[in-house]
Amino acid sequence: MNNFNGERLKKARIYREMTVVELAQKMKCERQVISMYENNKLKPSDNIIKRIAKELYFPSKFFLEKEKKIIQGSSYFRALLTTNKKYRKKQVERMEFLSQIYFFLQDYIEFPTLNLPNCFYKTPEEAALLLREAWGLGLKPINNLIYEVEKHGIIVTGFPTSIDYIDTFSQMIDIEGKTMYLIGYSNNNTSASRLNFDIAHELGHICLHEWSEDVEALEKQEFKDRESEANRFASTLLLPEETFKIDAKRTPLRIPNYTELKRKWKVSIQAMIRRSYSLGIISMDEYQSMIRTLQHRGLRKSEPLDDELLTSLPALLKTAVLMLLNEKIFTPKEFMDELSFSYNFSLEPKELENILDLPNNTLNSSKILYLSDVNRLGRA
Repeated sequence: MNNFNGERLKKARIYREMTVVELAQKMKCERQVISMYENNKLKPSDNIIKRIAKELYFPSKFFLEKEKKIIQGSSYFRALLTTNKKYRKKQVERMEFLSQIYFFLQDYIEFPTLNLPNCFYKTPEEAALLLREAWGLGLKPINNLIYEVEKHGIIVTGFPTSIDYIDTFSQMIDIEGKTMYLIGYSNNNTSASRLNFDIAHELGHICLHEWSEDVEALEKQEFKDRESEANRFASTLLLPEETFKIDAKRTPLRIPNYTELKRKWKVSIQAMIRRSYSLGIISMDEYQSMIRTLQHRGLRKSEPLDDELLTSLPALLKTAVLMLLNEKIFTPKEFMDELSFSYNFSLEPKELENILDLPNNTLNSSKILYLSDVNRLGRA
């Protein structure tokens, strides 16, 4: 009898955004059979495992492995109220897969230690300033937020998506007693200023909120309150009152002037005028008038400088993989084999590239992609 792992079947099915019924239809069997497989009440034959692997595009060995013990905390999705639940669950599984890979990589690469201040019982504004202090950011604009986040031990990754109503989310994972936080963002989010705010928003959840509860069980107003706190944290982190107020007070309330302010602070015009209002620099009437002007000119979704301001892409995990390949610690095939045989995590090379947001053919056994190629090729 094989060592089929029903939990792995469930993970792979969710990752492929399939329901039990949908997989049963593809397998031409009853829904109850799939459920029994997933709950380890029935062991599929070797031939059935091969069919499952083909339908879900996972190696057969994936379903026979026992993974490291992982405890998942809450998942904060900015678009929780509008994002399809099936898609949310897929991304949570993706983050768990990513954490398994990280666990493997840390045996070969020394990653930055998680560095977060104790923000319990702090207001969002106090917590944001405490983080700035802990990370040595002072009160100046943050030019490269993703770099700062990775530098202090939080994993950031882009993910490909064909939908626009999911932007960023964060996840806490405990793997063999080590707590890690991950922030994922949609590769559709190409504006540096908006991405900065999204990343800062997720940092707010990480610093402020409880990670052992079920976020989806919160009352609608409770969830909105959490989102509001994360927004306040992000506004203070990116636009600290003491220094931003000086700039905003002397900047005329016009789009060209706030565009120059955006160039300096790397934050959207809409976020800055909202911050100006919350700091009492402009009135509600002035704020609403600016929003209407942006709307009238078609600038709510695409602002000035959106295609000009740049931010770095996540580099921590990409660089770790490429370093192991470039230094000839592993060939691509050896890398995949080590992950499979020593760490019980078998994936197709293309799937691993997708999870890590690596450029195409990084793990192709016939081609090694060098570190210098990452910036040239950009996102896979």
